[in-house]
Amino acid sequence: MTPLELWTYSIVGLTFAIYIGIAIWARAGSTSEFYVAGGGVHPVANGMATAADWMSAASFISMAGMLAFGGYGGSVFLMGWTGGYVLLALLLAPYLRKFGKFTVPEFIGDRYYANSARVVAVICLILASVTYVIGQMTGIGVAFGRFLGISYEMGILAGMGIVAVYAILGGMKGITYTQIAQYVVLIFAYTIPAIFISLNLTGNPIPQLGLGSTYIGDDSGVSLLAKLDQVVSDLGFKEYTTQVMGSTLNMFVYTLSLMIGTAGLPHVIIRFFTVPKVADARYSAGWALVFIAILYTTAPAVGAMARLNLMDTIQIGPVGEETGNLVYDERPDWFKRWETTGLLKFEDKNGDGRIQYYDDKNAEFAAKAESFGWKGNEMVTVNNDIMVLANPEIAQLPNWVIALVVAGGLAAALSTAAGLLLAISSAISHDLLKGVFMPQITEKNELMAGRLSMIGAIILAGYLGMNPPGFAAGTVAIAFGLAASSIFPALMLGIFAKRMNKQGAIAGMVAGITVTLLYVFQHKGILFIPGTDFLLPDMGMGANWFFGITPEAFGAIGAVANFLVAALVAALTAPPPEHIQHLVEDVRIPRGAGAATGH
Repeated sequence: MTPLELWTYSIVGLTFAIYIGIAIWARAGSTSEFYVAGGGVHPVANGMATAADWMSAASFISMAGMLAFGGYGGSVFLMGWTGGYVLLALLLAPYLRKFGKFTVPEFIGDRYYANSARVVAVICLILASVTYVIGQMTGIGVAFGRFLGISYEMGILAGMGIVAVYAILGGMKGITYTQIAQYVVLIFAYTIPAIFISLNLTGNPIPQLGLGSTYIGDDSGVSLLAKLDQVVSDLGFKEYTTQVMGSTLNMFVYTLSLMIGTAGLPHVIIRFFTVPKVADARYSAGWALVFIAILYTTAPAVGAMARLNLMDTIQIGPVGEETGNLVYDERPDWFKRWETTGLLKFEDKNGDGRIQYYDDKNAEFAAKAESFGWKGNEMVTVNNDIMVLANPEIAQLPNWVIALVVAGGLAAALSTAAGLLLAISSAISHDLLKGVFMPQITEKNELMAGRLSMIGAIILAGYLGMNPPGFAAGTVAIAFGLAASSIFPALMLGIFAKRMNKQGAIAGMVAGITVTLLYVFQHKGILFIPGTDFLLPDMGMGANWFFGITPEAFGAIGAVANFLVAALVAALTAPPPEHIQHLVEDVRIPRGAGAATGH
């Protein structure tokens, strides 16, 4: 066993032992503890747990990678996810907590006075949550497979086992206190390597400031960002600080989709039901934003520094000179280790034994590269997801730091996976079983049903992680789009539009999620429903046919469809009963407005 493997097994094993110990200590003994941790979690503790629940493998592993290769364009994830959390904290969380229900479908069922609305909400919740959990399982498989020397599939099985122990035993109670520990692990794992690397590249120990500080790797005296712009543009890539994702319209819609999708994520919303009072929901939302900001303000520095380190490793001299390109047989150990995962691939296209890494889609630079004897970009795969995990290795940091990053990535994936699985489990046991099909079920049997549902959800998540669907490349963004197009509008209208009735809400949710799903599958050119002979031809529309908007960004368009259809149907049908309209008004009465608030 290598020193790195020893450190990794030790640190990861210690964190897993802590998670399991917390699960045994925090066993749920009632449905209230299983669904909402008994409603007695302190706002600061809930803020920390919410941050861990919200910051998934996409935040920890993927976001800095997207910033590394997307440059300014990658900022849609920073703006979308954090902006969405602000929307959730201001517009939804306090009102939903005041309503006093366990789950999002329960709120929708009661607010729209129909079990049919509750069932539609459950379907939308499961579609969004299952799609999202695929990304978490992928992160778990990658981290385990690379650093623990086991297969991707065995990594997913190990992650499933850990989640099963603390989620099934403790439900929301166990998950809450485990997520607090996971937040501590992931935030140290993210910031410590960033501090080391910022010191190495700029001499500034604060990564957020290091991003704008002077680069000290040579005598140029330019800022780190200016140096990165120079390095990437010298090899034909777009300037890091001006790069965008598609059109400006697509960036705007993508950001909006992530924002309202974040505000509609059921596994995050349910966290605000765990605090004692409405005021505590507001305070915990504020604390969560503070805890989230520590990682999210560090991510741009991590992404930029990782890209610069990668480019400097491969291009070690002036562009165009034969000596400038790294000899493949002399590649560093970290390169060899990541090649075994398939997430980093080299193909020697011109047979010179050196690594040419440049943008061969840039016609002007490609012509220049041909004069050097280059035959195309030879780094045929550089997966975004390796950047955070590989960055400490590229920067030659100590083994314990590398092992800590692995533990942090696993903590991020496991914490969000647990929250998603609980949302799926409670939707089945509480909303479908007790709320619709078996309203007389005892608390003991409902608790058992919740645990059995959790087992089923874990098995499904593991299967989809090992056998992801064809559109899984953008699963996390698509999950946000599904939540944006279905759940968010129903919640907003339920709180702020007392005239909205059950017919409008149901029609809106169905329209929003259908439009979004059709666009996602249409992007593949053809829609096939398994088990049938039904095919929907392309009809000549092609990829991104709606004003160039990508499927990952289309959730915002689905939300618009939801709002419009809901408003139209509600206007043509009878208004909700008087007691429902009074209920909506009561939920909106602000804290301190009188005894009617109950607090």
